[in-house]
Amino acid sequence: MSKDHHDEELSLKLFVVLTRALDSIKKRVEEDIKCLGLNPTEFAVLELIYNKGDQPIQKIGEKVLIASSSITYVVDKLEKKKLLERKPCPKDRRITFAAITAGGKELMDEVFPKHKLAIQEILAGLNVDEKKQLIEQLKKLGFHAQNL
Repeated sequence: MSKDHHDEELSLKLFVVLTRALDSIKKRVEEDIKCLGLNPTEFAVLELIYNKGDQPIQKIGEKVLIASSSITYVVDKLEKKKLLERKPCPKDRRITFAAITAGGKELMDEVFPKHKLAIQEILAGLNVDEKKQLIEQLKKLGFHAQNL
């Protein structure tokens, strides 16, 4: 087997293993989130605002990796659940912020620490050093793929 052929085979295997690992991890995280009465997208938006403060609605999609067309729908749903509210930007009327409500903060204060523990448990197959190495390797891989 030539070196190039071996590299091709390894690349295919890595892609399959990486995809399956991500699917398994996402499935477990989504199960944890569904117990909260939220879908993963709603939780991601709520988590962003909980951790980073008020966010312009137009910028949320790029920060939580969801289509901008879905943001209004997700914010509407979270607003109906009284977890988020819209606030106009005082400096620019074209911009509307999504802000966490007292009820949203109370919910996240209760569930976010449990969610972090669940993720730690899901990723406990690796020790601290392995996690650090994998983070660096995946960043390197992601940057390379981005720059092709």
